[in-house]
Amino acid sequence: MNEDKYLSQPQAARHLGVSIATIQRRIADGTLPAYRSGRMVRVKLSDLERMMKRIPTIGAVA
Repeated sequence: MNEDKYLSQPQAARHLGVSIATIQRRIADGTLPAYRSGRMVRVKLSDLERMMKRIPTIGAVA
């Protein structure tokens, strides 16, 4: 069974090393799906990691 781990916004921010405001902006702009249960807002760890895919660069200096 595939069981997703859900993180609070502060946990997600710590996981990525960004501010809580950055997580909230990503939720607001639709980049990061969020799930509400009562007053709690959670994000799936798998969605968080998918959002942070590496972007290939052109002409990167080695």
